[in-house]
Amino acid sequence: MGDKKFDWSDFMSNSSTQKSKFDRVLGKKDVFSIAFGAMIGWSWVVMAGHWILKAGTAGAMLAFVLGGIMIMFVGLTYAELTSAMPQCGGEQIFSLRALGPNWSFLCTWAIILGYVGVVAFEACALPTVLEYIAPNIMKGYMYSVEGFDIYATWVAIGVISSIIITIINYIGVKPAAYMQGIFTFIIVGIGLVLMFGSALKGDVTHTKPLFDNGFGGLLSVAVMTPFMFVGFDVIPQAAEEIAIPFKQIGKVILISIASAVAWYALIILAVSLMMSKGEMQSSVLITADAMKKAYGGYTIMADILIIGGMAGILSSWNSFFMGGSRAIYALAEAKCLPSFLTKIHPKYKTPSNAVLLIGAISCIAPFFGRAMMEWLTNAGGVGAVTAYLMVSISFLVLRKKEPNLVRPYKVHRHRFVGFMAIMLSSLMLLLYMPGMPSGLNIPEWLIIGIWGLLGIAFYAYAKHKFPEFGRVLNIELNEKG
Repeated sequence: MGDKKFDWSDFMSNSSTQKSKFDRVLGKKDVFSIAFGAMIGWSWVVMAGHWILKAGTAGAMLAFVLGGIMIMFVGLTYAELTSAMPQCGGEQIFSLRALGPNWSFLCTWAIILGYVGVVAFEACALPTVLEYIAPNIMKGYMYSVEGFDIYATWVAIGVISSIIITIINYIGVKPAAYMQGIFTFIIVGIGLVLMFGSALKGDVTHTKPLFDNGFGGLLSVAVMTPFMFVGFDVIPQAAEEIAIPFKQIGKVILISIASAVAWYALIILAVSLMMSKGEMQSSVLITADAMKKAYGGYTIMADILIIGGMAGILSSWNSFFMGGSRAIYALAEAKCLPSFLTKIHPKYKTPSNAVLLIGAISCIAPFFGRAMMEWLTNAGGVGAVTAYLMVSISFLVLRKKEPNLVRPYKVHRHRFVGFMAIMLSSLMLLLYMPGMPSGLNIPEWLIIGIWGLLGIAFYAYAKHKFPEFGRVLNIELNEKG
């Protein structure tokens, strides 16, 4: 990406102003459910018990509180930048204004990998969850990938679900947000049922030991927590479609992170009160068994809990689908991707071609099985964290470069916040490196390499094709609310 030295004045002269092509229809509840639903997903169902076994009840809860505090620093940079530049694309807009088109391309291409990874994974997660409820559902063996058997019914469930999610996102952001609200309501409702039953029937002695495996146990859970909070960054992607005061957008980002921290901590406590250590060690799905035990051993209660997990899958899938399509659209609008991806549907006001592209990837995913999708998700984590790092840098750069930029939500002690966000993001990236407990393996690095080569190809194409490569779009938006 080595050009002549980047000149800020030349870059800003390549800017233009236009009216928004999107409908501003998302209210505060919509925005919250999009972010919260993206962060919760399915992990609270499958991982809560494992966190307790690793660190103890208090250790696991403390790990999530510490992880939440760390990610809050990154969230603060997003809160300020999103309220200042509420345009479709989020990271692409921030990094373009701060660092120029080359680094912006890298930042946005990285976050797209993160979104695509989650979308592809969720297309495989749904049939996996249905298999818990109906073990005999898998029919029509087709082939195996990395030891995982692919069945026709598995593929059909994944593809049909992908088509439905694509249609919802194609016909408007409001229907997608409405569905997101339903999914989030189901998740919270079923989670509260678990917490209520646990409060009535739980045994405090089950929570011992409060701290297990010492500091190492707490650290082993703490390193996972930042990745449980990936999803608040979807809000900036759809910022141009949000109809609340700009300052409120920043506040909702922070509230959604705090709510996710509270959610994970309370689920850990509820599961711990119901299940002894021995019961957890012998359980296949600990959180579901905790629900079953809390309500007299009825299997249907475990199935209801799993339905909450399914709602989590759909909410995360829907949110990242929304975020991925808008990130692709924004990069294309900046003349960094083929122009057909800039199409906005005349009736539905959605980035229709970008939605269809994400939908196609989602439909293909089930054909590759679970192993490859886990690789893609882990590789996507590197993309998301890379974007966090670049947004954190952009936050400090813009404070210096554009001190007079109107910032409806203005972070206090910005140098400290920016430094902490950069340090956290760098630490999160380090956790993926070889030799670390959560280090990536060879297939995951290959995916990152292939994605990088694909990005270089698109970068070279756009640089050659479009004289306006990396243009800045200033969207005319009036304060709402």
